[in-house]
Amino acid sequence: MTNEYIQQKLSDKFGTAVWGFEETFGIFAFYIKPDINMLVLKYLNEEQDLAFQFLTDITAVHFPDQKDEELCVVYHLHNLVANKRIRIRASVPVAQPDIASATPLYSGANWMERETYDFFGVNFTGHPNLVRILNVDEMNYFPMRKEYPMEDPTRTDKDDEMFGRG
Repeated sequence: MTNEYIQQKLSDKFGTAVWGFEETFGIFAFYIKPDINMLVLKYLNEEQDLAFQFLTDITAVHFPDQKDEELCVVYHLHNLVANKRIRIRASVPVAQPDIASATPLYSGANWMERETYDFFGVNFTGHPNLVRILNVDEMNYFPMRKEYPMEDPTRTDKDDEMFGRG
């Protein structure tokens, strides 16, 4: 199974709703429109000659400078028989970070989506229990977003000398 074959199958099925095909660090990657994420995931899972039936990971990346595409939801799928991995990216606006939940297709998506919600605020619509999983329920922000200033580099209480390393 080649990258070109996967690209051709996806392009034939979804047209311009799938784009940006590239291989980075040995993983074939592409972008999809967020409103078709379940259609693409289902196709990749159920199409017999593709068979990406193992969901490795779901996460997000925050790009604060990309207007209306600030949050990029990232899926990693694996075809265990062909030992082929792919990365799927779908960008959503931080003002309304909604994308369909993958839990109907991959039961392992449950905790991954909860973690992504917990740290980035992505709202996985249709998720059976989308609540915080690692942070406290009272938290009113999403700590992995790049919305907070970096720590003050002039602080001296965190110097190596204070920890016996100086």
